[in-house]
Amino acid sequence: MIAAPASGSGKTTVATGLIGALRAAGDRVAPFKVGPDYIDPGYHGLAAGRVGRNLDPVLVGADRIGPLYRHGSAGCDIAVVEGVMGLFDGKISDVAPDGAAEGSTAQVATLLGAPVVLVVDARGHSQSLAATLHGFATFDAGVRIGGVILNRVGSERHEQVLRQACERVGVPVLGAVPRLAELAVPSRHLGLVTAVEHGDAATDAVAAMTELIARHVDLAAVRALARAGAPGPAWDAVAEVGGPGPAAPVVAVAGGAAFTFGYAEHRELLEAAGARVRVFDPTVEQLPAGTAALVLPGGFPEEHAPQLAANAELLTSVRELARRGMPIHAECAGLLYLARRLDGHPMAGVIGVDAQFGTKLTLGYRDAVALGDSVLLEAGARVTGHEFHRTRLDVTEVDGWTPAWGWRAAGASTREGFAGGGVHASYLHTHPAGSPRSVRRFVDAATEFEVSHG
Repeated sequence: MIAAPASGSGKTTVATGLIGALRAAGDRVAPFKVGPDYIDPGYHGLAAGRVGRNLDPVLVGADRIGPLYRHGSAGCDIAVVEGVMGLFDGKISDVAPDGAAEGSTAQVATLLGAPVVLVVDARGHSQSLAATLHGFATFDAGVRIGGVILNRVGSERHEQVLRQACERVGVPVLGAVPRLAELAVPSRHLGLVTAVEHGDAATDAVAAMTELIARHVDLAAVRALARAGAPGPAWDAVAEVGGPGPAAPVVAVAGGAAFTFGYAEHRELLEAAGARVRVFDPTVEQLPAGTAALVLPGGFPEEHAPQLAANAELLTSVRELARRGMPIHAECAGLLYLARRLDGHPMAGVIGVDAQFGTKLTLGYRDAVALGDSVLLEAGARVTGHEFHRTRLDVTEVDGWTPAWGWRAAGASTREGFAGGGVHASYLHTHPAGSPRSVRRFVDAATEFEVSHG
């Protein structure tokens, strides 16, 4: 587990570089990220040569963390899990049964029995680092700090003082990484630019991180810390959805630069339920032949609105198929794509709202209830999802739609999203592994649409 005292310490650089360095040394590495973040796993995947996955107890339940870990690490020699925020930071005002904050790096480390490598931003640290490490090492007896990687070290003398501080409290130093500003990865309003959008530059950045960590971190010492995870069954997509149905409908999944937010288990569950998944790029492609359902995941459509708008033929097809009742599951970016306009650019016009990019960040977990029957869930079903956006909707024509979700936050009731016909569109990101019945229901709806409109 790669953790830190606080956000901004350099976890992503160290975790990505470590994944790449271990792979270069001959290990088959399973990459994971704690929390709902979609962006870091893209860089992890580049480094590992296999898909990056998320471990989020809030979205999928603590009982699924072990099975999902075992599923994602099958056939690998070692797993590297990047934490979220500070080691003990999690869902605000909520404590897991084991005492760790729900969704925290500490909780996931405890669930996996994984030793923690603490990445410390060494800027501004000297002898007092000993007190910081002592606090983190003793705060929770269930969390083992196996070592520390000193990041952004200023000089040889600085490194010497820091190593002495670590020795004072008995925390092994696994590496000392110097300050290198050229490794900075481009960022935007929701975090890093995604690996898909960053293209060759992302590959170059991952290669630089890999070389940096290989040079300055003791890989043998890190490898020696790793221990076998708790035994038990691996997550099984087929068992979660009950296996394939009587047909194999084509489910189109939007991809490309505009729709990069998705969990690997979503596709696995769709395929386990019998769907033939076809990924396409809405900026330049049309719906795959025979499409019986459409998934529009999250991403950064506001960065690609002109290109999305230019593909007018696809927008017309989506609008017509929505009118005919084709199942459409749209999350965040997908919701914006179904709007009439996005920052003035014409979109599909399925829902009578206009979307505008703003300055206010809406962020947080939501304990939501489905307010009506839909292609995803029956009325009254409960899920935990995550909001993460800076856009807002100007509602103009929403007659005929039922709010997709309801929840309470900060003492206020919220109704959010749009459900009606075959459409379920919302800002809320959900993890399908936490609600596999929604995937089963969606694929069954696709089969019904194919039969009735084939």
